[in-house]
Amino acid sequence: MPTPPVAPYPLAPSDAPRVDNLRGIVLMLLGFFLFAACDIQAKVLTETLNPFQVVWLRNIGLCLGVLVMLALRGTHLLRTTNPVLQVMRGLVAAVSAACFIFALRYVPLADAVAVSFVAPFMVTVLGALLLREPVGPRRWGAVAVGFLGMLIVIRPGYGVFHPAILLVVLAAMAFSARQILSRWLSGGDGVATTVAYTSLTATAAASLVQPFVWTTPTDPGVWALIVGLAVTAGLGEVFVIRALDVAQAVVLAPLQYTMILWGTFYGYMVYSDLPDAWTLGGCAVIVASGLYTLHRERQVARRAAG
Repeated sequence: MPTPPVAPYPLAPSDAPRVDNLRGIVLMLLGFFLFAACDIQAKVLTETLNPFQVVWLRNIGLCLGVLVMLALRGTHLLRTTNPVLQVMRGLVAAVSAACFIFALRYVPLADAVAVSFVAPFMVTVLGALLLREPVGPRRWGAVAVGFLGMLIVIRPGYGVFHPAILLVVLAAMAFSARQILSRWLSGGDGVATTVAYTSLTATAAASLVQPFVWTTPTDPGVWALIVGLAVTAGLGEVFVIRALDVAQAVVLAPLQYTMILWGTFYGYMVYSDLPDAWTLGGCAVIVASGLYTLHRERQVARRAAG
């Protein structure tokens, strides 16, 4: 979600062989560490800049990462079998990022990350409804438990609920739609192509509103955060793309849950925020259900392949 608190990449085959899982794990962990750093800088920047401006600045960093990839691997990566779906995915990604960053203005980073973890469950639901993917009772049970974990984190009606957390839920819904589009695209386009189109389209969409929200910063500290935001977003993009090139996606997928560790770390370092027992408990429920869902999806894929 852009910021993507969960892995913002299609779990689809790329055009490069995947043979080095250990290297891929290291690269993916570095990527998520940088994305969490990007998120906390985005949260700080929303205190002085319009969130739409922060979304654009973050996308510039991601776009630079894609441009580096294109320079290293060639512009042939922009060849696509379905440009309409690629552009749609980029627009949905822009909505997801905007909702998440708006929410960060009001809610702790760790809480936002925890709630965003319901996205894989939404992908399961949409996959069943739109793609007619078979979902057994155990996976439906994991989905239900995952949504229960989200309610534990949000706790509506207990005096700790902030309406902005619903923007994280909306961001997760947009992310889920983005992943469904990824599955439609996976038969013809590789991971790098899809990521490139998503970044370029989302940046172009965010650029359209900048004349209405732009404020030129005068504080050197704000400029330092802007540079840090762009650099961490761009490097995180490069690391994750490379991880997906060299390792199996099914091995890398569970690593998205390390975002809660980084989110908690940065939230404490910058705002002295620590998740309470309810948030930690709800997050544990979501993560356990998510890992079980990934396990079941892997089993289904193996049966289909065999």
